[in-house]
Amino acid sequence: MTKPFHVLKNKMKPERRKAAEERARKILAEMPLQELRQARHLTQETLAKNLAVKQAAVSKMENRTDMYISTLRNMIKAMGGDLEIVARFPDGEVKINQFKEINPDEDSVKSD
Repeated sequence: MTKPFHVLKNKMKPERRKAAEERARKILAEMPLQELRQARHLTQETLAKNLAVKQAAVSKMENRTDMYISTLRNMIKAMGGDLEIVARFPDGEVKINQFKEINPDEDSVKSD
C-alpha cells in the first residue's frame, strides 16, 4: 500500500531530509527555457503572441543551445521576468551590465 509523502518525509533522518530539500531547491533553480515556460503556465502560442512571432519560432528558440542575449532577454520579459547576467568567481560575483537595452522599442527577437 502506498503512503503519503509527508509520512515518508517525517521518517527521514534530519540530515537526509535537509539534503533532499537542498537538491529539490537546486533542481527548481535551474531549468531549460521550455520547462521555465511551462512552470510559468504559458503555452508556446501565448508566448509567441507576447513576442509577436509564430509558435514555431518559440519552439525553435526553446531548443537552441546558443542565441543572442537580446533574444533571451525578450523571451524572459515575455514570460514576465527580467534577465540578469552574473559572472561568478571564487572571490565573488559581478553583474555584467554591458547588455543593457539599446532601443527598447526595437524588436530584437529573431528566430536565430
